[in-house]
Amino acid sequence: MAKFKTILLFGAPGSGKGTQGKMLGTLPGYKHVACGDVFRSIDLNSEVGKVFLQYSSKGELVPDDFTVRLWKEHIDKLVTIGAFKPDQTILVLDGIPRNVHQAEMLDEHIDVIKLICLRAVHNRDEMVRRLKSRALKENRLDDANEETIRHRLEVYDTESRPVLAHYPKAGRVDVDAIQEPIEVAHDILSAILGRTEELHTIDVPPPPIGAKR
Repeated sequence: MAKFKTILLFGAPGSGKGTQGKMLGTLPGYKHVACGDVFRSIDLNSEVGKVFLQYSSKGELVPDDFTVRLWKEHIDKLVTIGAFKPDQTILVLDGIPRNVHQAEMLDEHIDVIKLICLRAVHNRDEMVRRLKSRALKENRLDDANEETIRHRLEVYDTESRPVLAHYPKAGRVDVDAIQEPIEVAHDILSAILGRTEELHTIDVPPPPIGAKR
């Protein structure tokens, strides 16, 4: 089976991946799938729901095999009902892969044509504020706990950020996530269209020692 042509939206919790993914998914030829939405559709009283809850309630990542299997079943369902047509549509993913192992598992399913990294380089407090505001707005009170939020950001730093080194740097574009949403959307579209000279500038720290370039 051919791999799905895919754009990855990557970034820490609160960086705006979901907002930008939804906007991009409204355009003809793009299908947005958020891993978080897939998880939130789970019946928490079911067996898989209980597995998910015991991890997510602590701000921890669920097991990789469980995550990728659930994601693939969701994609297959979209194909079956005609909501995603891989031969005509580019898949836009956010929230997956969350670590290098997941990225390796997804390699057999997706062909990453662009990786958009939403960065909030010097403003961790703004990310915390965004996550608390979102949790309260969506009535997800457990996610509004600041200690849980900061733990999620630490998990991102240790588990998720190394994923960037899994993909060729030539296919990656860094976008300033602390801009207004419309400015972020402008930069994402510029990146997809190859007009990188139109992006707003952003100072990105060097990758960790030993990471691929």
